[in-house]
Amino acid sequence: MLITRLRKQGGAAVVTLPADVLRQLDAGIGTEFSIAVSQESIVLRPARVQRRRYSLKELLTEVTEEDMQALTQDSVVAREGPPVGRELI
Repeated sequence: MLITRLRKQGGAAVVTLPADVLRQLDAGIGTEFSIAVSQESIVLRPARVQRRRYSLKELLTEVTEEDMQALTQDSVVAREGPPVGRELI
């Protein structure tokens, strides 16, 4: 368990997060965190922006008929070839 100290900076109380912790969270200077207080604990989580959900129509807007034909040709072995692992038939 890591231990850090609460310190005063201006009018705020500040906790320093070690570089290893930031790397594990894929966080850095400027990363926003959500804060939850539970009993006698504080839980910090990187506040991830909600990803936009795309419809199938939006995802396929620039795919041409030729692209689909090429994909069909490229994947024929995977669809019609012999089993190579633990596929369920």
